[in-house]
Amino acid sequence: MRASTVLLCFVVLLQLFAGQTNARSSSPWQTLSGDAPLVIARGGFSGLFPDSSLIAYGFAVQTSVRGAVLWCDVQLTKDGAGICFPDLKLNNASTVEYLYPNRQKSYPVNGVSTLGWFTNDFSLGELSNISLIRGILSRTEKFNGMYQILTVENVTTQIKPEVFWLNVQHDAFYAQQNLSMASFLISASTTVSIDYISSPEVNFFTKIAGRFGRNGPIFVFQFLRTEDFEPTTNRTYGSILSNLTFVKTFASGILVPKSFILRLDDKQYLQPPRSLVQDAHKAGLQVYVSGFANDIDIAHNYSFDPVSEYLSFVDNGDFSVDGVLSDFPITASSSIECFSHLGKNAIKQVDFLVISKNGASGDYPGCTDLAYDKAIKDGADVIDCSVQMSSDGIPFCSRSIDLSNSTKISQTPFTQRSTNVPEISSNNGIYTFSLTWAEIRNLTPAIANPYRAYYIFRNPNEKNSGKLILLSEFLNLAKNSTSLSGVLISVENAVYLREKQGLDVVKAVLDTLMETGYSNGTTKTKVMIQSTNSSVLVDFKKQSKYETVYKVEEKIVDISDSAIEDIKKFANAVVIRKESVFSLFDSFITNQTKVVEKLQKSKLPVYVELFQNEFVSQPYDFFSDPTVEINSYITGVGINGTITEFPLTAARYKRNRCLGGKELPVYMAPVGPGTFVPLFTTLPPAQAPTPVFTDDDVTEPPLPPVIAKSPTSAPGTSSTNAQAPKPSGHTRLTLSLRLSVFASLLLL
Repeated sequence: MRASTVLLCFVVLLQLFAGQTNARSSSPWQTLSGDAPLVIARGGFSGLFPDSSLIAYGFAVQTSVRGAVLWCDVQLTKDGAGICFPDLKLNNASTVEYLYPNRQKSYPVNGVSTLGWFTNDFSLGELSNISLIRGILSRTEKFNGMYQILTVENVTTQIKPEVFWLNVQHDAFYAQQNLSMASFLISASTTVSIDYISSPEVNFFTKIAGRFGRNGPIFVFQFLRTEDFEPTTNRTYGSILSNLTFVKTFASGILVPKSFILRLDDKQYLQPPRSLVQDAHKAGLQVYVSGFANDIDIAHNYSFDPVSEYLSFVDNGDFSVDGVLSDFPITASSSIECFSHLGKNAIKQVDFLVISKNGASGDYPGCTDLAYDKAIKDGADVIDCSVQMSSDGIPFCSRSIDLSNSTKISQTPFTQRSTNVPEISSNNGIYTFSLTWAEIRNLTPAIANPYRAYYIFRNPNEKNSGKLILLSEFLNLAKNSTSLSGVLISVENAVYLREKQGLDVVKAVLDTLMETGYSNGTTKTKVMIQSTNSSVLVDFKKQSKYETVYKVEEKIVDISDSAIEDIKKFANAVVIRKESVFSLFDSFITNQTKVVEKLQKSKLPVYVELFQNEFVSQPYDFFSDPTVEINSYITGVGINGTITEFPLTAARYKRNRCLGGKELPVYMAPVGPGTFVPLFTTLPPAQAPTPVFTDDDVTEPPLPPVIAKSPTSAPGTSSTNAQAPKPSGHTRLTLSLRLSVFASLLLL
C-alpha cells in the first residue's frame, strides 16, 4: 500500500477520534483482579477493515479504551518469519489464490485433510505481493486489496500497542513442517513486547515454559469446542475443562467461546448460565471470552443489541469475565466504560425524547398490549398509536391499515374480503375498514420482520403474542403510567376514509381523547398528533390545542424557508427520515444535510425515524452498533428525539456515564460524516439531483366532508376504482408534478 494512502487513513482517523481520555470506571468489578475487563481487539478493528491490517490495528487503538489489547494470530512463513494473519490458510482473507493460482496444497491439520494455500509454503518476500481482503462476506469489500500482510515486528514498530497478545493456533502443524513457533517467539521477545500468549495446544506451553523469564508474557489456554480433541493430549476440550486445576499448572487464564458460559437453545435463546467463571476464579484462572462481533446472530434475549450482550458477560450481578475478544472493540469499550453498573435510577446525561414505533415492535408484534408494556418498561418517553378505523367506526391501534401486514388474517376466512384500493396501495389488501372491531379484536397479531431477506427474524417465540387494543385502551394505559411524558397518535388516510368509507378518523380521535380524560391539552401526559398530511393537522389545530407533528415521509436533502414557514402554521414539530440527515454512498455516509439545522433554527424540534437494532439497518460508519448510530444523531447532529422499534437501546443511551464529563472519550465520539469514503475512493460519488422540499409539497386542500357510505356496498368494496382524491393518505398521488419527478429521482 502506498505510504501516502496510509498517511491519509491515519490523518482522517486521528481527526475523527482526537482527544482520547481515560474513563476507567471506579465501580467494583467481579473479575479475578478486581480491575475492569480487558478489551481485546481481534486482528485490530476487524469488523470493518481486513483482519490484521495496518489500518485495522491503528483504528482499534484510536477508538478503544486505553489499555486495549491488540490480538495477533501468529502464522509462520517458509523462512520462519512470524506474520499476523487470522488463519493457517491464506486464501480465506487474502489475494493469494489470484497471485499464485498453482500453489494450492493439501495438508493434514489436526488429523483432517485440508486443502488451501498455506503460510508455510510461502516466503515472507512472496507474501509481500499479497493483499488482505475481508474474511467474512457480509462485511464491506471496499477496503479489499489495499493493505499488505504484516509481520509481528511490523505491528509493534508501526502501531506500538500498549498491550500485545499473540495467539498460536497450530504449533503442532508447524512442527511437522520443521518450523518452530517456540523459537520464533523466544527470538521475537528480545525486540517485541509480548504481554499475552495463548494457544489451544497443551504441549506448546510445555515447550515455552520458563523460557521468557520472570517478567514474561501471561499464558492463556484456549478452548475450542467441547467435543473437539486437543491435538497433543488426545483429550477432548470438554474433559480438560472439567479439570481446571490441571490447566492452572501451565496457564494463568483460559479463553473460551461465549457458549461455554451462556448457552443458547436451538432457537437462539439464552439458557441459565454455567458456573465456569466462578469455578475458574476459584482456581485462580482468569477467564477471557471469544466470539464477540456486532454483525453476527446473537441471542434473541439481546434484541440485536451488542451492548446488551457484553453487559451480560461483564455486569450481570453474579460474575464478570476478565476480558472480551471482539471484532468491534469500540462497542466493547463503550459497554464496559459507559454502560456498566448503571442502575435503574442512574442520572440522565442527555435530554431527548425516546418515541416508540408501534411500541417495542422489535420485540413483540407492533401496537399490541405487550409491545406497549415493554416500551414503557424499557424507558420510552412517548408511546405511539397508529390509528386505524374498523367498518363500524371504532378507532384502534395497528401498524398498518392492511391487516394482512400486521396480523395472521390471511389464514382466516376473512381473506375473501381482500380488495384493491389504489388510493392506498397497488396491491390487494384486507383493510381495517372491511371488518368490524368485534371481528378484528380476535385476530392473531404478527411481528414485523423487515430483514427477512437476510434471514434475520425477530423474537420468534413471541412472534404472534399480544392483542390489538382500542385507542381508548392505549390512552388509559399511557395515563396510568408514571414514567411516560406523552403519547403520539398517528393519523393517515383521512381523505380516503371520509370520502369512500364514511369514516371520520379526526373526529374519532378527538372524541376518544375527551372520553378518556385527555382534556384538550391540559393533562399531565402530553398528546401529539402526527400525520404526513398538512390538511389533517390543520383540522386538528382548528378543533383542539394538542401538539401537532408533521411527518416528511420522503427522503430530502434540503428544505426551503417557505416550506418551513408553512409547516410552522400548523405543526409544533417535524419528523424526518434518517436518510434526510445523512446522505449515503454504497452504505457509507458522505455528508450531513442542513435539514435539521434549518428546522431547529426555526424553533421546530426534529424527531428522526426509524431506529432499529439490526446491524443491516445501519451504514457501515456506525460499526453495526445501534448505540453508535444513536450517538451520532444525538450528540453529533443534535436531533430532539429518536423514533425507535427498540426503546431500551435509546433509553439506556440517555444514562450513558461517558456523556457526563467535560471531554468525550474516543469510543463515544460521534462519527463524522464522510469519514470513510475518502479511504477507498479518490473521486466524490456522483450525486442525484438534490430534492428540495418546498411549500408546494406542504400545502394541501382542506379535508373533504364525510360522505356517507352506501348501505348496499359490501365491506371494503365501495367505490375503490374511483379517481383518487387530492391528496390521499401516505401516497399523495396527485400533490404535484414536482413530487412525481422527485419520487422518480429517488429510484435512480
